[in-house]
Amino acid sequence: MLDNYYGSDPIFTPEQILENRGRVAIFIDGSNLFYAALQLGIEIDYSKLLSRLTGGSRLLRSFFYTGVDRTNEKQQGFLLWMRRNGYRVIAKDLVQLPDGSKKANLDVEIAVDMMSLVGAYDTAILVSGDGDLAYSVDAVSYRGARVEVVSLRSMTSDSLINVADLYIDLDQIKEDIQKTTKHSDPYRSFSGFGILENSPSPEIR
Repeated sequence: MLDNYYGSDPIFTPEQILENRGRVAIFIDGSNLFYAALQLGIEIDYSKLLSRLTGGSRLLRSFFYTGVDRTNEKQQGFLLWMRRNGYRVIAKDLVQLPDGSKKANLDVEIAVDMMSLVGAYDTAILVSGDGDLAYSVDAVSYRGARVEVVSLRSMTSDSLINVADLYIDLDQIKEDIQKTTKHSDPYRSFSGFGILENSPSPEIR
């Protein structure tokens, strides 16, 4: 699986990359990951996801960005579980669009956090395929941090891949992060928020 994770013809060995990652910070675009999981036909196990992304490196913090509906009790339960199991949740109220769908854009929050924490981490792991974040990734790289982008290839902007130090296709690591058995805690593998079912799919840009 490490061969898939780091590409078929890497410049460095997987061991060298893990050694050079230093302290990592994880930034997860919740909506983008949700739609990627739908495309893959899997349910994400968020405990496995955190372990897989960290990969034995020192974790500074793992941020999870998502739009929320304050009246959705199931979603609130999921976010509470996330907060208690290693994630710092950044939530933003969903906005009703003219077509009736609901959406919350958290690109600015992700970009600001990535930039403001530069120096506290050595490697940023961005779980998103949104091309709007390419400028921020490039800026973080110029300030000395490595950036790994993790996303589904069909939902990922080429501009984002081009500025990343390492790109990881979710399809290649799905077996490591998907729910495989029933857990006693229903939120551990909760993959949908209910409120996002009528939302437009995230644009690659």
